[in-house]
Amino acid sequence: MRNRPRLLDGMPEPWAVEWGEDRHGLFMSFAVDDCVQRLRYIPPGRFLMGSPASELGRWDNEGRQHSVECSDVYWLADTPCTQALWEAVMGQNPSQFVDPRHPVEQVNWHDCQEFLRRLNDRVPGLSARLPYEAEWEYACRAGTRGATWAGELDGEETATVLDPIAWYGGNSEGRTHPVGTKARNPFGLCDMLGNVWEWCADPYINNLEDDTAVATMVDERVRRGGGWQSKARSLRAASRYRNSPSIVSNGVGFRLARGQGEG
Repeated sequence: MRNRPRLLDGMPEPWAVEWGEDRHGLFMSFAVDDCVQRLRYIPPGRFLMGSPASELGRWDNEGRQHSVECSDVYWLADTPCTQALWEAVMGQNPSQFVDPRHPVEQVNWHDCQEFLRRLNDRVPGLSARLPYEAEWEYACRAGTRGATWAGELDGEETATVLDPIAWYGGNSEGRTHPVGTKARNPFGLCDMLGNVWEWCADPYINNLEDDTAVATMVDERVRRGGGWQSKARSLRAASRYRNSPSIVSNGVGFRLARGQGEG
């Protein structure tokens, strides 16, 4: 049996079936049956959350840009949850655009919680969860400050900067697509923008720049990233939307997260 490389301050987690480091950084993978999902290490750091008033296509609920520190190490799945992984855990597939390589959709926030419960039972110590909104935006930006990690938009309906990195209303032909077929961001993450919107863990807060703000829509949850049917303006790192946790849509899925000290 080959020696496991050291990751961070110790050995890979017992559940890891694959581990190592590449040009994007550290990674570990877990498996459910034959379905493997890779998690990417997200280093701690500080970033400007939200968008400047001058950003093309911005929404009022993005607030003023404000500094946020992500001081705790966490891991994020390098793709949205696929239909293959969902079916391996749940035994059924609710998606409209059926293909095991595509992101699962037509799952509400509560469905995601049940998936996480069952997944964590199947993979002890994984302690998977949804990302918090600040974690999501920090990982989406991956050290960049523009509207997208690849640059600024040149239009609100369609934008040339999106074609290499995202499936959206300007190029999706009215459907989802296999995950990981567009370029990765500097943290090694695919489809952070486009393909499907992604649920976050947080209740919706309108005033993001106020650290003392409380959830103004406690019965609503945040989703991020835009989807296959979205206009270009929704595919910005700061773009955010809210929904009832019970809503089901063929444009909404999710991505797994895990804290370094969790499990």
